[in-house]
Amino acid sequence: MELYTIGFAGKSAEQFFTSLMKHGVRKVIDIRLNNVSQLAGFTKKNDLKYFLKEIAGIEYEYVPLLAATKELMDDYRHGRIPWEEYETAYRKLLEERQVEKVLKPEDFDRGCLLCSEKEPDHCHRRLAAEWLKGKWEEVEVRHIV
Repeated sequence: MELYTIGFAGKSAEQFFTSLMKHGVRKVIDIRLNNVSQLAGFTKKNDLKYFLKEIAGIEYEYVPLLAATKELMDDYRHGRIPWEEYETAYRKLLEERQVEKVLKPEDFDRGCLLCSEKEPDHCHRRLAAEWLKGKWEEVEVRHIV
């Protein structure tokens, strides 16, 4: 199973959609807590769903179960906790939510976890992809940058 991740920050719509198509993504799995903010531009929930289908023939699914909590995100963004503590708390959150029992691996094959961060290094999409890889068999994670 191939599982991709992508962030939209710093990408034009052309770069974003072209990258998804080039990698053969069949579904974008939106794991942002807030998918309708003004900062989202072309990636606001309803617009993104339309653009993905019309431009690239790609499905869209919103999966807030993989989103971090507002409190956890705020603690990290405002410097109250370091990245390492964020990682630990986020993984614990996934365990508590029993994500691997709720989500089905087949729904994620050639799927692409979406968040806003430009790079995956300090983004929960990388953590979610790695966590799912550890729970499901034969998952290959690829980050689209």
